[in-house]
Amino acid sequence: MKTSSRKGMSLSVFFPCYNEEENVERTTLSAIRACERLVDDYEIIIVNDGSKDRTGAIADRLAAEHIHVRAVHNDPNLGYGGALQRGFREATKEWVFYTDSDGQFDFEELENLLPALEQFDIVSAYRLDRRDPLIRKFNAFCWGTLVNLAFGMKIRDVDCAFKVFPRALFDEIEMCSMGALIDTEILAKATYLGYRIGQLGVHHYPRTAGEQTGANLKVILRAFKELFQLRRRIRHGGAAACRRPDAPVKSVAVCPVPVAR
Repeated sequence: MKTSSRKGMSLSVFFPCYNEEENVERTTLSAIRACERLVDDYEIIIVNDGSKDRTGAIADRLAAEHIHVRAVHNDPNLGYGGALQRGFREATKEWVFYTDSDGQFDFEELENLLPALEQFDIVSAYRLDRRDPLIRKFNAFCWGTLVNLAFGMKIRDVDCAFKVFPRALFDEIEMCSMGALIDTEILAKATYLGYRIGQLGVHHYPRTAGEQTGANLKVILRAFKELFQLRRRIRHGGAAACRRPDAPVKSVAVCPVPVAR
């Protein structure tokens, strides 16, 4: 029996996976339990981003065992941005929630985000008591400060992988980033287009299996390169640079001035 169900809500849930054979099944089952309780219509999409371990095979098995689960595969690996782009393009429901597959978030806290969609168009969570090494937290603070200054945003934790978007947004914007800039790109373009962004805290837990890849020097340098390219495009093109040439008129309500709280 559902509790706190969002009646009439349709929700796509996805998470990117790269060499997450130790985490993907646990994460998928957690997503199923939360969605069964919280929403009436849902799908769960496992995005296997060119994993070299058993992640892809496990994802296919889970899709065969659970009617609401689909597995899609990037071959070769496209990077974090490419994996998120695939997930957003594959989503078919009215709302799209994404998180990571490493078990550092609790799917049950999705319940706290959904009511905020009555007031905001996007809900972007921030990590409470972030359970990462100090150097990683320092780097994240510096990066967040930089991107907020670059794009006039007030996002507390831009890269927190616990966000809900309207599916219509991805029919309107063109996503270019294939790397770690993807969160910034989406939120910056949404901000310029007037989407209302709400922010709520969620708990963050230590990774217990698998390895992090975000601190890779190559990933960091790519993010900086894409950041300055994105800023140049938006600065010269404004809101028009954020829209796809064939973008339909968005169906969500937006406010005249971007709001971030």
